[in-house]
Amino acid sequence: MKNIYITTLAVIAGFCLIFWDNLEGIDEAINGLFAPVTEVVQSIVFYSFKTNVNDIETSVPVVVVWLILTAIILTFQFRFINFTGFKQAIRLAFTKKVDRNAKGEVSHFQALTAALSGTVGLGNIAGVAVAISMGGPGATFWMILAALFGMATKFVECSLGHKYRIVKKDGSTSGGAMYYLSRGLKEEGYPKLGKFLAYFFAVMCIGGAFGAGNMFQSNQAYLQFVNATGGEASFFYEKGWLFGLILSIVVGFVIIGGIKSIARVTEKVVPFMGGMYVLTALVIILSNYDKIPFAFESIFYGAFTPDAAYGGLLGVIVWGFIRATFSNEAGIGSAPIAYSAV
Repeated sequence: MKNIYITTLAVIAGFCLIFWDNLEGIDEAINGLFAPVTEVVQSIVFYSFKTNVNDIETSVPVVVVWLILTAIILTFQFRFINFTGFKQAIRLAFTKKVDRNAKGEVSHFQALTAALSGTVGLGNIAGVAVAISMGGPGATFWMILAALFGMATKFVECSLGHKYRIVKKDGSTSGGAMYYLSRGLKEEGYPKLGKFLAYFFAVMCIGGAFGAGNMFQSNQAYLQFVNATGGEASFFYEKGWLFGLILSIVVGFVIIGGIKSIARVTEKVVPFMGGMYVLTALVIILSNYDKIPFAFESIFYGAFTPDAAYGGLLGVIVWGFIRATFSNEAGIGSAPIAYSAV
């Protein structure tokens, strides 16, 4: 497998060197090839209905309403497990004693860090900024509320991922939404529907891995790296493809070993990353401590009596919910893939 990976990278690198001067054109050609397909899928998956509130037209994505309603229903169904089970979740995540006879490939802490590696930063930093810029300070309140309810969704999907996983003879595991959709709905008497949804999720998951999972993160990392190394004077300025190639090599050596390799890296990197994230946030807050009361006032005032410029109350709620679903990934289906291996 490693030889195949190295050979593939060598071919890609050689391709980039040969067509150095035409990389921008190739990028546009690829974008033009996939754009029609992505536009059709996006129009279906992210279908929105428009409504007028206080003479302000607001677009409400159906998928966001679906996820929020599901989160609220599951919260009540499982008697507020997102709050009552918090102590148990912490205890389980940090337990050191492992049952050697238990089936699985990674510990609970490793699964947690593997899932967090794709959420901390991407949605929590840029997502909050977008929510505030589009929905005002009040969107922060609704974003937090949606995240609290979303914990119940994540509890359910990760539990289903573990319940319907497949443990192979060599001890390796396979799980995720595609498995509990197909196997779970089959048990309920809907085998064809389950199979269709499983295939649909798998295909969309691949697309999401290319888009939000790779392109968005690598693009943001590239822009910040260029700014930190001199802007237009940076060696990597207008060489995004080279930066991306280096990232793909580094990431490739991590994921080539499967979930065990990924977990070994994330359990060391994510705590440091999360610690730096929290520490930086605290430094910013404490350095502006005199503005904390004003910030709370703006958030709560904007949450219930928002400015019409942000689309009124519905617009603020929608933007808070939209960014929350992207920030915590509750209901997206990526976390169960990691947790199914515990």
